[in-house]
Amino acid sequence: MQVLELIIFAGLAAIVLYQLYSVLGRRVGRQPEDNAQADAARPAVRAPERPVEPVEDGVALTGLAAVKAKDPSFDVARFLNGAKGAYEMTVKAFAAGDRATLRNLLAPQVMASFDTAIAAREAEGRTETVEFLHAPRADLEKADVVGGSDLARLTVRFLAEFRSRTKGPEGEAVDDRRTAELWTFERNLKSRDPNWTLVHVDAAEA
Repeated sequence: MQVLELIIFAGLAAIVLYQLYSVLGRRVGRQPEDNAQADAARPAVRAPERPVEPVEDGVALTGLAAVKAKDPSFDVARFLNGAKGAYEMTVKAFAAGDRATLRNLLAPQVMASFDTAIAAREAEGRTETVEFLHAPRADLEKADVVGGSDLARLTVRFLAEFRSRTKGPEGEAVDDRRTAELWTFERNLKSRDPNWTLVHVDAAEA
């Protein structure tokens, strides 16, 4: 009887152990290897590409580059030739007291200064003529565009030799002069008027 009971208990134990193995040996939920397999099988998804944005270097054009950016047809040699002609015309008109010519060449503030000097000479009863001994030399000293506008401002260094003949109450005097000056011209580069206006005069070293 005891042997029979032992056989029955052994059979029951074997059944219980088999069921436990069946449950414990079964994988429950997702395992790490499942993730690896799933990732390998999943098609790769690329992150959306950001559009390439233009990079602003923040460099503002200056000097002749700024002038030519506003007026690609600007030519330095042609400008300097015109500046030399304007220089001679202005010096001769000032000596002769030719206000009409000066008004076409000078900015109002410069014209006012020239007019004061002419009036003082006239009040003394003096007259003057000027003769250039050589063509003046003109070199571009500085060039730029004012702010973000279309107004160009160029400074030219002039070296000149001329003979001045002055007549006054005491008689006539002849004076040979050598001058060095910085003349600043302005012009709106978008204007149809090709003429430059003298806006400032400074003395310079010879």
